[in-house]
Amino acid sequence: MRFVVEQKNKADIPGKPIFIGVKKQNEIQIDLIAYNEEKFVEVEIEDISEISTYLSIYKNVWINVNGIHDVEQIKTICTLFNIHTLRIEDIVNTGSRSKSYFEEDYIFTLIKMMFLNKDQTLHAEQLSLILTQQVLLTFQEKEGDVFDPIRERIRNKKGRVRSTSLSYLKYCLLDVIVDNYNSLIEIFGENVENLEDRILLHPSKHILEDINKNKIELNYFKKNIRPARETISNFKNFKSHLITKKEQPYFNDLNELIHRVYDTLENYKNMLSEQLTVYSTNVNFKLNEIMKLLTIFSVVFIPITFIVGVYGTNFNNIPELKLKYGYFLMWAIIVIVTVSMLIFFKKKKWF
Repeated sequence: MRFVVEQKNKADIPGKPIFIGVKKQNEIQIDLIAYNEEKFVEVEIEDISEISTYLSIYKNVWINVNGIHDVEQIKTICTLFNIHTLRIEDIVNTGSRSKSYFEEDYIFTLIKMMFLNKDQTLHAEQLSLILTQQVLLTFQEKEGDVFDPIRERIRNKKGRVRSTSLSYLKYCLLDVIVDNYNSLIEIFGENVENLEDRILLHPSKHILEDINKNKIELNYFKKNIRPARETISNFKNFKSHLITKKEQPYFNDLNELIHRVYDTLENYKNMLSEQLTVYSTNVNFKLNEIMKLLTIFSVVFIPITFIVGVYGTNFNNIPELKLKYGYFLMWAIIVIVTVSMLIFFKKKKWF
């Protein structure tokens, strides 16, 4: 199942955070990476009160929360940074659509990370990002993401991450997510392109199954990537003091990148539709060829059946029955009629 739908209790207060989804790990895990250009620390937080210690020392703090099923703990973390209750409700509802909100003190972004299962099917996991002046909060459904390259750059002081603001770190995380979109689309694109020769050379129901399977996965991809495109586009239209003019071009470039990824996705979807048309045309053509061949055989045997039927009647007075070579004459007539019809069909280019 791709989606889990849970009904809220009618007695629940509108706007009250309620976890909606599947619990994917037993305990919530809070990882903290604090850094500036000179110093860096990476720890797992056991007590939420520890966070304030790092805020007093480091300029940039990235807090990553794995597991969103414990609503009270999520509320406690968000309350530390004055996050609105409605945004907390978005965080714990895994069916939420990708979106962005630009508030006075923070920027809230919700987006889907895409992964490929072992059976070559896609699944999406929700990621919420909250950017404040000093802290970047990220909330994931479970441990495991696509951010290890970013963590390595922070640990080893590579690139610009350690020397820039948290808005650049948020850009890096979103950029990795979009790059992963592109990598997954390339995998499906290769599958789609490989179907071309198979459709022309060996059309079969297995190819039809592969076309439909790829079409389902790309439709699922599109359902998640389209709101993500709109979400990232908001960074180009909205202005915030949390994103400096120096970092704004990165978000503009990210907007162009996800539009290219979306266009690529659309191209492969169109290719699949065309392949389905080619497959149907090819199958229908082969069926027509078979029907044409059977029709020719039927037409050839109609006069032969007539001749045999006439001489197979039970009348006593059939003059040709007494001919010495009547049997051979009948075969001669059958052969002449058959050859004449085949020559006629050949001239008409019916086969």
